[in-house]
Amino acid sequence: MASKPLRLTATFIRFINQLHSKANMRAIRLFFFIISVLFFLACGSKKKTADPPQKETAQRNAPMRVDGYVVKPEPFQEDIEVPGTILANEVAEIHPEVSGRIVRLNVAEGKYVGKGTLLAKLYDGDLLAQLNKLQVQLSIAEKTEERQAQLLKIQGISQQDYDLSLLQVNSLKADIGIVKTSISKTEVRAPFSGKLGLKEISPGAYVTPSSVIAVINQTDQLKLDFTVPEKYTDQIKIGQQVTFGFEGSDKQLGAKVIATESNVTENTRSLVVRALVTGKDGRLIPGAFAKVKLSFDPDPNALLIPTQAVLPQARGKKVILYKGGTAVFADITTGVRDSARVQITQGLKPGDTVVVTGLLSVRPEGKIQIGRIVNATTNPAAQTGRHN
Repeated sequence: MASKPLRLTATFIRFINQLHSKANMRAIRLFFFIISVLFFLACGSKKKTADPPQKETAQRNAPMRVDGYVVKPEPFQEDIEVPGTILANEVAEIHPEVSGRIVRLNVAEGKYVGKGTLLAKLYDGDLLAQLNKLQVQLSIAEKTEERQAQLLKIQGISQQDYDLSLLQVNSLKADIGIVKTSISKTEVRAPFSGKLGLKEISPGAYVTPSSVIAVINQTDQLKLDFTVPEKYTDQIKIGQQVTFGFEGSDKQLGAKVIATESNVTENTRSLVVRALVTGKDGRLIPGAFAKVKLSFDPDPNALLIPTQAVLPQARGKKVILYKGGTAVFADITTGVRDSARVQITQGLKPGDTVVVTGLLSVRPEGKIQIGRIVNATTNPAAQTGRHN
């Protein structure tokens, strides 16, 4: 196919051949004018079509502007919140020691009772009869022993005969002691001062040592049991203060750690901690759920970065570092976090600049330019962290 200039030339030659008079010169000048205008327009259009690719190339090679965060060591105090359970200082199920029929029941449901209060009495008529019989026998045996003691002084009897009478007295005394002990077992008394629960039996019921009469809780002093993850076991200290809240109250109570379990629970990999409640609230009862808050010693050199700077990966987490105008993706290990920042335990060092904006547009080894350091005027201060 012929080019556009050749076609224009052929047209021009044909047009010249058709012109034979001076009157047609005006048409020739008009034709040249039109050709000049078309030529300049064509050149201008080529120049315009060539400019955009050059601009796109320049824009593509320009570094991307991002905001940065300079990593600095600063104090950071970690707080965690764990579930706990309120316990009575002492709690016991009240069982009878022997089998028998209840002849008296003195369980005041929901009331406080003192230590040693009689709660139930079992039938002991047969034991009382045995006791009376043994007491009569003892009385006679003691008189016999007294007479033989007098005879022994004048050598009226042998030493052996006297020893046998004395043995009889002591044997009867021992039998009486056994019967009295059996009678005492028919009396069920409060093992300590505390609040009784609901009774489980009624008067006249036949009970055995496996029967539960009631449950008693010592609520004058309460305890708090909670668990902490295995990694915090070395930070739990005897005497450490904790705070907790419970349902139905906005009040925060205190407790003091008094002991820890001797081992970590295998299934949950957690340590059971027991604390003594120091505050009092009438609405706090054993078995209640508690939200326990623990504060650990602050780390004076913690490395913290904004949460949005962390890029979750299929395996692990990354951040983008600014190094000499280039974006470098680095693997990190995170620790605890607060509402806006996360602690970095591995992967960063003080002085690193972390990219915090444009994370989805930055490519590995891409050119970047720091437009603003977001923490340039930050005044480091002790922070509080929350474990999720």
